[in-house]
Amino acid sequence: MSGFSAEWLALREPVDHRSRNLALQAQVIQFLGQVKAIDSGSIHITDLGSGTGSNLRALAPHFGLQQFWTLVDYDADLLQSARTTLIAWADSIVDANEVEPKRTALGLINPIAIRKNSKTIAIEFQCADLVHDYQAILDKPADLITAAAFFDLVAEPWLVQFCAALTQPLYTVLTYNGIEKWSPPEAIDADVLRAFHAHQCTDKGFGAAVGPSGVDRLQSLLQGHGFTTVCAPSPWVMDQHDRALIEQLAIGTARAVRETATLSNATINQWEYARRNARQCDIGHIDLFAYQS
Repeated sequence: MSGFSAEWLALREPVDHRSRNLALQAQVIQFLGQVKAIDSGSIHITDLGSGTGSNLRALAPHFGLQQFWTLVDYDADLLQSARTTLIAWADSIVDANEVEPKRTALGLINPIAIRKNSKTIAIEFQCADLVHDYQAILDKPADLITAAAFFDLVAEPWLVQFCAALTQPLYTVLTYNGIEKWSPPEAIDADVLRAFHAHQCTDKGFGAAVGPSGVDRLQSLLQGHGFTTVCAPSPWVMDQHDRALIEQLAIGTARAVRETATLSNATINQWEYARRNARQCDIGHIDLFAYQS
Protein backbone atom coordinates (compact mmCIF):
# COMPACT_ATOMS: atom_id res chain seq x y z
CA MET A 1 0.00 0.00 0.00
CA SER A 2 1.03 3.63 -0.35
CA GLY A 3 3.53 4.70 2.28
CA PHE A 4 3.50 7.49 4.84
CA SER A 5 6.60 9.05 6.36
CA ALA A 6 7.38 8.78 10.04
CA GLU A 7 7.54 12.60 10.13
CA TRP A 8 3.97 12.94 8.82
CA LEU A 9 2.68 10.33 11.28
CA ALA A 10 4.40 12.12 14.18
CA LEU A 11 2.90 15.46 13.09
CA ARG A 12 -0.65 14.14 13.05
CA GLU A 13 -0.43 11.96 16.19
CA PRO A 14 -1.42 14.61 18.78
CA VAL A 15 -4.49 15.62 16.75
CA ASP A 16 -5.34 11.97 16.10
CA HIS A 17 -5.24 11.18 19.80
CA ARG A 18 -7.40 14.08 20.93
CA SER A 19 -9.93 13.53 18.11
CA ARG A 20 -10.88 9.94 18.94
CA ASN A 21 -14.44 9.51 20.10
CA LEU A 22 -14.05 8.91 23.83
CA ALA A 23 -17.55 7.49 24.35
CA LEU A 24 -16.93 4.77 21.77
CA GLN A 25 -13.45 4.15 23.15
CA ALA A 26 -14.99 3.65 26.60
CA GLN A 27 -17.35 1.07 25.11
CA VAL A 28 -14.39 -0.84 23.66
CA ILE A 29 -12.56 -0.72 26.99
CA GLN A 30 -15.65 -2.05 28.79
CA PHE A 31 -16.05 -4.81 26.19
CA LEU A 32 -12.46 -5.98 26.66
CA GLY A 33 -12.87 -5.85 30.42
CA GLN A 34 -15.80 -8.25 30.14
CA VAL A 35 -13.79 -10.56 27.87
CA LYS A 36 -10.95 -10.75 30.37
CA ALA A 37 -13.37 -11.32 33.25
CA ILE A 38 -14.28 -14.57 31.49
CA ASP A 39 -10.84 -15.45 30.12
CA SER A 40 -8.16 -14.05 32.41
CA GLY A 41 -4.71 -13.35 31.05
CA SER A 42 -3.08 -10.94 28.63
CA ILE A 43 -5.19 -8.97 26.20
CA HIS A 44 -4.07 -9.70 22.63
CA ILE A 45 -4.42 -6.85 20.12
CA THR A 46 -3.43 -6.87 16.44
CA ASP A 47 -2.99 -3.43 14.89
CA LEU A 48 -3.27 -3.26 11.08
CA GLY A 49 -1.26 -0.65 9.19
CA SER A 50 0.35 0.26 12.48
CA GLY A 51 2.89 2.79 11.21
CA THR A 52 4.97 3.97 14.13
CA GLY A 53 2.63 2.58 16.81
CA SER A 54 0.35 5.56 17.41
CA ASN A 55 -2.69 3.37 18.02
CA LEU A 56 -0.86 1.46 20.73
CA ARG A 57 0.25 4.68 22.42
CA ALA A 58 -3.34 5.94 22.42
CA LEU A 59 -5.00 2.76 23.67
CA ALA A 60 -2.55 0.81 25.81
CA PRO A 61 -2.80 3.16 28.83
CA HIS A 62 -6.53 2.35 29.00
CA PHE A 63 -6.36 -1.43 28.62
CA GLY A 64 -5.49 -4.14 31.18
CA LEU A 65 -2.31 -4.66 33.14
CA GLN A 66 -1.00 -7.38 30.80
CA GLN A 67 -1.09 -6.69 27.05
CA PHE A 68 0.33 -8.34 23.95
CA TRP A 69 0.35 -6.28 20.75
CA THR A 70 1.20 -7.30 17.19
CA LEU A 71 2.00 -4.29 15.04
CA VAL A 72 1.53 -5.08 11.34
CA ASP A 73 2.82 -2.87 8.57
CA TYR A 74 4.19 -3.25 5.04
CA ASP A 75 6.99 -0.76 5.70
CA ALA A 76 9.85 -2.28 7.71
CA ASP A 77 11.36 1.18 8.27
CA LEU A 78 8.14 2.36 9.92
CA LEU A 79 8.18 -0.71 12.16
CA GLN A 80 11.76 0.10 13.07
CA SER A 81 10.66 3.64 13.90
CA ALA A 82 7.78 2.21 15.92
CA ARG A 83 10.19 0.17 18.01
CA THR A 84 12.46 3.14 18.67
CA THR A 85 9.54 5.45 19.47
CA LEU A 86 7.90 2.97 21.82
CA ILE A 87 11.14 2.45 23.74
CA ALA A 88 11.39 6.22 24.20
CA TRP A 89 7.71 6.39 25.22
CA ALA A 90 7.96 3.60 27.79
CA ASP A 91 8.54 4.17 31.49
CA SER A 92 10.98 1.27 31.42
CA ILE A 93 12.12 -1.67 29.33
CA VAL A 94 11.44 -5.11 30.78
CA ASP A 95 14.65 -6.52 29.31
CA ALA A 96 17.28 -3.82 28.91
CA ASN A 97 19.41 -6.17 26.79
CA GLU A 98 16.77 -6.09 24.05
CA VAL A 99 16.89 -2.35 23.35
CA GLU A 100 19.04 -2.71 20.24
CA PRO A 101 16.98 -4.03 17.30
CA LYS A 102 18.00 -7.04 15.25
CA ARG A 103 16.77 -7.07 11.68
CA THR A 104 16.85 -10.05 9.39
CA ALA A 105 17.02 -10.12 5.61
CA LEU A 106 13.20 -10.20 5.64
CA GLY A 107 13.04 -6.96 7.59
CA LEU A 108 11.79 -8.57 10.78
CA ILE A 109 12.50 -6.77 14.03
CA ASN A 110 12.93 -8.47 17.39
CA PRO A 111 10.07 -7.93 19.86
CA ILE A 112 10.21 -5.83 23.00
CA ALA A 113 8.43 -5.72 26.34
CA ILE A 114 7.90 -2.38 28.05
CA ARG A 115 6.18 -0.93 31.09
CA LYS A 116 3.96 2.12 30.89
CA ASN A 117 1.68 3.44 33.66
CA SER A 118 1.98 0.12 35.56
CA LYS A 119 1.02 -1.84 32.41
CA THR A 120 3.30 -4.52 31.00
CA ILE A 121 3.11 -4.43 27.20
CA ALA A 122 4.75 -7.07 25.01
CA ILE A 123 5.08 -5.98 21.39
CA GLU A 124 5.95 -7.91 18.26
CA PHE A 125 6.48 -6.36 14.85
CA GLN A 126 5.20 -8.10 11.74
CA CYS A 127 6.26 -6.84 8.33
CA ALA A 128 3.48 -8.06 6.03
CA ASP A 129 1.62 -7.13 2.86
CA LEU A 130 -2.00 -6.78 3.96
CA VAL A 131 -3.16 -6.97 0.36
CA HIS A 132 -2.32 -10.67 0.31
CA ASP A 133 -1.51 -11.68 3.90
CA TYR A 134 -4.59 -10.51 5.81
CA GLN A 135 -5.97 -14.03 6.21
CA ALA A 136 -2.82 -15.33 7.92
CA ILE A 137 -2.88 -12.33 10.23
CA LEU A 138 -6.55 -12.82 11.11
CA ASP A 139 -5.91 -16.50 11.78
CA LYS A 140 -3.72 -15.60 14.75
CA PRO A 141 -5.45 -15.40 18.16
CA ALA A 142 -6.53 -11.87 19.07
CA ASP A 143 -9.09 -10.34 21.42
CA LEU A 144 -9.30 -7.24 19.23
CA ILE A 145 -8.24 -6.09 15.77
CA THR A 146 -7.46 -2.38 15.57
CA ALA A 147 -6.58 0.09 12.84
CA ALA A 148 -6.37 3.86 12.41
CA ALA A 149 -6.84 5.96 9.26
CA PHE A 150 -6.83 2.76 7.21
CA PHE A 151 -10.14 1.64 5.76
CA ASP A 152 -10.56 4.57 3.34
CA LEU A 153 -7.38 3.36 1.55
CA VAL A 154 -8.47 -0.17 0.69
CA ALA A 155 -10.31 -1.44 -2.41
CA GLU A 156 -13.87 -2.74 -2.46
CA PRO A 157 -12.96 -6.36 -3.40
CA TRP A 158 -10.36 -6.49 -0.63
CA LEU A 159 -12.82 -5.05 1.87
CA VAL A 160 -15.43 -7.67 0.93
CA GLN A 161 -12.91 -10.48 1.45
CA PHE A 162 -11.59 -8.99 4.69
CA CYS A 163 -15.05 -8.66 6.23
CA ALA A 164 -15.92 -12.22 5.23
CA ALA A 165 -12.75 -13.50 6.92
CA LEU A 166 -13.03 -11.42 10.11
CA THR A 167 -14.18 -13.21 13.25
CA GLN A 168 -12.62 -11.01 15.95
CA PRO A 169 -13.99 -7.70 17.23
CA LEU A 170 -12.77 -4.72 15.19
CA TYR A 171 -12.06 -1.22 16.47
CA THR A 172 -10.99 1.18 13.75
CA VAL A 173 -10.61 4.91 14.27
CA LEU A 174 -10.18 8.06 12.20
CA THR A 175 -11.47 6.77 8.87
CA TYR A 176 -11.81 9.77 6.54
CA ASN A 177 -15.45 10.48 5.62
CA GLY A 178 -14.94 13.25 3.05
CA ILE A 179 -16.26 16.18 5.09
CA GLU A 180 -13.97 19.21 5.18
CA LYS A 181 -14.47 22.78 6.32
CA TRP A 182 -11.80 25.42 5.92
CA SER A 183 -12.09 28.91 7.39
CA PRO A 184 -12.41 31.47 6.05
CA PRO A 185 -14.29 29.81 3.15
CA GLU A 186 -13.08 30.13 -0.45
CA ALA A 187 -15.23 29.92 -3.58
CA ILE A 188 -13.05 27.13 -4.99
CA ASP A 189 -13.22 24.91 -1.91
CA ALA A 190 -15.92 22.67 -3.40
CA ASP A 191 -14.04 22.15 -6.67
CA VAL A 192 -10.82 21.30 -4.88
CA LEU A 193 -12.59 18.91 -2.51
CA ARG A 194 -14.29 17.15 -5.43
CA ALA A 195 -10.94 16.66 -7.14
CA PHE A 196 -9.34 15.51 -3.89
CA HIS A 197 -12.06 12.89 -3.42
CA ALA A 198 -11.37 11.62 -6.94
CA HIS A 199 -7.72 11.23 -5.98
CA GLN A 200 -8.67 9.48 -2.72
CA CYS A 201 -10.37 6.79 -4.82
CA THR A 202 -7.25 5.99 -6.86
CA ASP A 203 -5.07 2.96 -6.14
CA LYS A 204 -3.40 3.17 -2.72
CA GLY A 205 -1.90 -0.30 -3.05
CA PHE A 206 -5.06 -2.41 -2.82
CA GLY A 207 -6.65 -1.35 -6.12
CA ALA A 208 -9.09 1.54 -6.61
CA ALA A 209 -9.73 2.79 -3.07
CA VAL A 210 -13.18 3.11 -1.51
CA GLY A 211 -12.14 6.58 -0.27
CA PRO A 212 -14.65 8.58 1.79
CA SER A 213 -17.29 5.84 1.46
CA GLY A 214 -15.03 3.35 3.24
CA VAL A 215 -16.62 3.42 6.68
CA ASP A 216 -20.15 3.07 5.26
CA ARG A 217 -19.12 0.05 3.19
CA LEU A 218 -17.24 -1.46 6.14
CA GLN A 219 -20.25 -1.11 8.41
CA SER A 220 -22.66 -2.54 5.84
CA LEU A 221 -20.47 -5.54 5.07
CA LEU A 222 -19.83 -6.35 8.73
CA GLN A 223 -23.53 -6.14 9.56
CA GLY A 224 -24.13 -8.58 6.70
CA HIS A 225 -21.82 -11.04 8.48
CA GLY A 226 -23.64 -10.79 11.78
CA PHE A 227 -21.59 -8.09 13.51
CA THR A 228 -23.13 -5.44 15.69
CA THR A 229 -21.59 -2.11 14.70
CA VAL A 230 -21.38 1.24 16.44
CA CYS A 231 -20.09 4.37 14.68
CA ALA A 232 -19.19 7.74 16.18
CA PRO A 233 -17.67 10.97 14.79
CA SER A 234 -14.01 11.76 15.43
CA PRO A 235 -13.30 14.95 13.46
CA TRP A 236 -10.02 16.79 13.43
CA VAL A 237 -10.78 20.33 14.65
CA MET A 238 -7.69 22.42 14.11
CA ASP A 239 -6.86 26.06 14.70
CA GLN A 240 -3.76 28.25 14.94
CA HIS A 241 -2.24 25.88 17.50
CA ASP A 242 -2.12 23.26 14.75
CA ARG A 243 -0.46 25.50 12.19
CA ALA A 244 2.14 22.95 11.05
CA LEU A 245 -0.46 20.24 10.38
CA ILE A 246 -2.82 22.63 8.59
CA GLU A 247 0.01 23.74 6.33
CA GLN A 248 1.02 20.16 5.49
CA LEU A 249 -2.61 19.25 4.79
CA ALA A 250 -2.88 22.14 2.35
CA ILE A 251 0.35 21.12 0.62
CA GLY A 252 -0.65 17.46 0.43
CA THR A 253 -4.17 18.19 -0.81
CA ALA A 254 -2.86 20.52 -3.50
CA ARG A 255 -0.34 17.91 -4.62
CA ALA A 256 -3.06 15.26 -4.88
CA VAL A 257 -5.38 17.56 -6.82
CA ARG A 258 -2.61 18.42 -9.30
CA GLU A 259 -2.27 14.70 -10.03
CA THR A 260 -5.92 14.55 -11.13
CA ALA A 261 -5.34 17.25 -13.81
CA THR A 262 -8.92 18.42 -13.32
CA LEU A 263 -8.15 21.99 -12.19
CA SER A 264 -5.70 24.55 -13.50
CA ASN A 265 -2.41 25.02 -11.69
CA ALA A 266 -3.33 28.65 -11.10
CA THR A 267 -6.52 27.62 -9.30
CA ILE A 268 -4.73 25.02 -7.21
CA ASN A 269 -1.91 27.42 -6.31
CA GLN A 270 -4.45 30.04 -5.25
CA TRP A 271 -6.25 27.52 -3.04
CA GLU A 272 -3.02 26.17 -1.54
CA TYR A 273 -1.76 29.63 -0.60
CA ALA A 274 -5.06 30.52 1.09
CA ARG A 275 -5.32 27.19 2.90
CA ARG A 276 -1.76 27.19 4.21
CA ASN A 277 -2.86 30.31 6.11
CA ALA A 278 -6.33 29.09 7.12
CA ARG A 279 -7.58 30.11 10.57
CA GLN A 280 -9.32 26.80 11.13
CA CYS A 281 -9.66 23.45 9.43
CA ASP A 282 -12.10 20.66 10.29
CA ILE A 283 -11.59 17.22 8.70
CA GLY A 284 -14.29 14.61 9.17
CA HIS A 285 -13.53 11.10 10.45
CA ILE A 286 -15.55 8.20 11.82
CA ASP A 287 -14.64 5.64 14.49
CA LEU A 288 -16.23 2.18 14.30
CA PHE A 289 -16.51 -0.73 16.73
CA ALA A 290 -17.83 -4.06 15.48
CA TYR A 291 -18.39 -7.23 17.52
CA GLN A 292 -20.40 -10.42 17.48
CA SER A 293 -22.64 -11.18 20.44
